[in-house]
Amino acid sequence: MQSFNKIIIPGGSGFLGQVLIKYFLGKGMEVVVLSRKPGMVNGNLKYVFWDGENLGDWAKELEGAKAVVNLAGRSVDCRYNEKNKKAIYDSRLNSTAVLGKVIANCKKPPEVWINAASATIYRHAEDRPMDEETGEIGTGFSVDVCKKWEALFNEIEVPGTRKVLMRLAMVFGKAGGVMVPFKNLVKFGLGGQQGKGTQYMSWLHENDFAEIISWMIQNESAIGIYNCSSPNPIPNKEFMNAFRLAFDQKIGVPATEWMVKFGVFLMRTEAELILKSRRVVPTRLLKDGYKFQFTKIKEALADLTD
Repeated sequence: MQSFNKIIIPGGSGFLGQVLIKYFLGKGMEVVVLSRKPGMVNGNLKYVFWDGENLGDWAKELEGAKAVVNLAGRSVDCRYNEKNKKAIYDSRLNSTAVLGKVIANCKKPPEVWINAASATIYRHAEDRPMDEETGEIGTGFSVDVCKKWEALFNEIEVPGTRKVLMRLAMVFGKAGGVMVPFKNLVKFGLGGQQGKGTQYMSWLHENDFAEIISWMIQNESAIGIYNCSSPNPIPNKEFMNAFRLAFDQKIGVPATEWMVKFGVFLMRTEAELILKSRRVVPTRLLKDGYKFQFTKIKEALADLTD
């Protein structure tokens, strides 16, 4: 066991990072965020500069740390032009590679290295659930990003550090993230089904996101790939209905596939983020004993809109 209760969060300035900061500070842990916006120190919270690519003074922060939770990566909520594609690849691969170099050279390496990945690695699936053992890998740009990202992480050797890979579904929280665009759609009466409405939506409550990370840190047997999603993905039509109920909105104009594609073009993002069916289930988490706080979308939304 490590002597320090220090959590390092590369790329922790975004929504997911803020969820973890609040959670671990509440547990009395020391939290160090590696960010392009350094300088802030507030009690047990410190922001240290890194560029996600090169070695620097930030490396010493990893010495004796309890855990590294890498969330670094340019948002995929954008148009997939060549410039953005390169940034999406580079931000994930470069940050993972440089973290691996530092951890491998630590005198007191972190106990565990948890690296973000994405549940979008699986194929479009309406026919059956996709888990870590029987899930089928998909094709296309976003899947290729995931494959290269995971392959790099898996090939890095850090003998003194346990490695865990989390294939994340959409995380919903009170303070931001994907909750905001869904909430706005419903608020303006546009919260009907999107496309055919049969594509599955995999999701995760922010509390379970933080608790899963904590569980991974504490359980020394947690190694390898874990799907991080609720046990109950549901079709888009049911998903949007649950949102309308949560916000007491009776009107929900549906969006056909062409409307979705036109809308995301105007919003400078990609239709795949809405139309791809992600029927992902957390078989390993359940088998290894993690107990979800929120397993049904209605319960999760009731809590998040309270």
